[in-house]
Amino acid sequence: MRPTDFSKSLTDFLTCYLPGEKGASKNTIASYKDTFILFLAFMKDEKGILADKVMLKHVNKEIVVDFLDWIEEKRHCCAATRNVRLAALHSFFQYLQYQSPENLLEWQRILSIPVKKTEKPSISYLSLEGIRLLLEQPDCSTRNGRRDLALLSLMYDSGARVQEIIDLTPSMVRLDVPCTVKLIGKGNKSRVVPLLDVQVKFLKTYMVEQKLLEPHANLYPLFSNSRKEKLTRAGVNYILEKYAKQARLKNPTLIPEKLSCHCLRHSKAMHLLQSGVNLVYIRDILGHTSVQVTEVYARTDSRQKREAIEKAYTDVTPKDTPSWLVNDDLLEWLKSFSK
Repeated sequence: MRPTDFSKSLTDFLTCYLPGEKGASKNTIASYKDTFILFLAFMKDEKGILADKVMLKHVNKEIVVDFLDWIEEKRHCCAATRNVRLAALHSFFQYLQYQSPENLLEWQRILSIPVKKTEKPSISYLSLEGIRLLLEQPDCSTRNGRRDLALLSLMYDSGARVQEIIDLTPSMVRLDVPCTVKLIGKGNKSRVVPLLDVQVKFLKTYMVEQKLLEPHANLYPLFSNSRKEKLTRAGVNYILEKYAKQARLKNPTLIPEKLSCHCLRHSKAMHLLQSGVNLVYIRDILGHTSVQVTEVYARTDSRQKREAIEKAYTDVTPKDTPSWLVNDDLLEWLKSFSK
């Protein structure tokens, strides 16, 4: 059976263009792949076209809109998930503009499909007291406890994303002064983040114990499970939730019911901002492409807004008690109006 033009284009897009030319991460490619698995299921179940029969001529703006509506209505996904699927489709049809220009008009019609507006959730972050309480929970008398303390404190101190922590190797950590960690973020962009001495103490203890400072361990996972395999996203979330539950029992006001790994990243950003660190430096530490992305923390920080207002405040309220309040005769005369 000969492959269709759709199958050939999609295979080249996922296996050559995204990793080779665009430098997309494994997570991005996996997400895009999931989108097209859903799209092929939609074409089979809703349009009666099997995966090996789908051709580019079958795909148009109306089909894509039907697919996006199917995601929301039949699969009960939220608008944010719909937008993620649309982003994958947009990327594919941007690629097709140059690979199959004879259908350029239809590809541009698909690219004109707008993302849906979604309610932006407020940023959730822990106070400094909350971070201290969380980091007090690992049992440092056990091997796993020492690993977990090094993991959580590094995640907070560096403001790293979960995947960035998972992908770390010992070669990416510098323990000599100045101590730094090299993080590989979205789009395979790297950044070097300075580490504090307190964090380095926990990390060095852990690395010495695990023999991760030996030359042969340079490319081992920095954080691994009992099978010496690097942790998964679910594994890191499990570790965080384990200690969040313990901390919540001690002081529920400091630890919210829903606590994600990204919350530690938000917490670091907010604490830097509250300490007066310039947004440009916070942008570089977090690996944002633009300072405009980082500005969301400034908009969220109500404490800093209040302090700014207090500094600019000029007291315009009268200092003395109004004369009519201390003049008994005038006060009685005013009260008589209500009788």
